[in-house]
Amino acid sequence: MRSKTTRTYSAKPREVESRWLLVDAQGQVLGRLAADVAALLRGKHKPSYTPHVDTGDHVVVVNAAGLVLTGNKAQRTMRYRHTGYPGGLKQEAYGALLKRDPGRAFRAAVRGMLPHNTLGREMLRKLKVYGGSEHPHGAQGPAPHRTPSARA
Repeated sequence: MRSKTTRTYSAKPREVESRWLLVDAQGQVLGRLAADVAALLRGKHKPSYTPHVDTGDHVVVVNAAGLVLTGNKAQRTMRYRHTGYPGGLKQEAYGALLKRDPGRAFRAAVRGMLPHNTLGREMLRKLKVYGGSEHPHGAQGPAPHRTPSARA
């Protein structure tokens, strides 16, 4: 017989309180920062984390143009997309994509680290990425957040 005192807590969607966090990407490694931001979007930093509920926070990433890639990933790693037409596979080196549109490169990296279902798409909507240091979310009062992968 199970004891009534040891119950596993499961967060309900109406109980979740979402904060706004501000992350500075200047000089940080793309993949490591993407992993940290994906954990914030999922809510894994909270004690009330529940895998099937969106318990994460809103994340505003600024200075995405300052992201770096280690080694020779800028030339070797490719980003693929398909137009939907026969023979429409497009590829682009990650370094070129990072220079052309750093927000898209970072968003694609985070997207691959979230669940590949409706819940993951809801979490990705809470990510706001900007290439410069300006953002229009001052009214939400985002609190500065230092990710574990940030260099000292």
